[in-house]
Amino acid sequence: SEINFLGRISHPNLVKLLGYCTDGDEFLLVYEFMPRGSLESHLFKRNPNIESLSWNTRLKIAIDAARGLAFLHSSEKQIIYRDFKASNILLDGNYNAKISDFGLAKFGPSGEDSHVTTRIMGTYGYAAPEYIATGHLYVKSDVYGFGVVLLEMLTGLQALDIKRLEGQYSPKAAFETAQLILKCLESDPKKRPTMEDVLETLEGI
Repeated sequence: SEINFLGRISHPNLVKLLGYCTDGDEFLLVYEFMPRGSLESHLFKRNPNIESLSWNTRLKIAIDAARGLAFLHSSEKQIIYRDFKASNILLDGNYNAKISDFGLAKFGPSGEDSHVTTRIMGTYGYAAPEYIATGHLYVKSDVYGFGVVLLEMLTGLQALDIKRLEGQYSPKAAFETAQLILKCLESDPKKRPTMEDVLETLEGI
């Protein structure tokens, strides 16, 4: 599945698949090296060797990830990522963010269909409520997961070190980000913004 998706698409904010190999039952994928690891490791791990992310870096990472998701959603055949979370956002040496792990990605609805129906997979807490309840997967189900990660980056108890970020962002920027989070977390997928709208809002903050 992952080779199928990454073999067809290329974008600066999607991790590059360099190759793969098989050895009996073992199947190994080789990706570009992302030296700063995952966003999750910077937000949640209390490792003294991992730097706390500044507000500007967090916003840059959010914009990069939004670009990657918007690209997937706007491709000729829409791709629903289905497992958007901080551990799947990898950072290169300059904190450029790239979405990784396309194992659960699925092509979106075709024709007049608004959703695809599939077995429920992904990570609880990030998966959209309509998907958990019905198995109906919308393109905007990814927007919900993005909103959760954005919330972690801004206000989560583990994701945000208030003392270190104090004074690094304006109240206006925090308010606008919080408003965007609420839109992404709408219970009705039809009321959620598109990833293009999310990206435009973030770039304007």
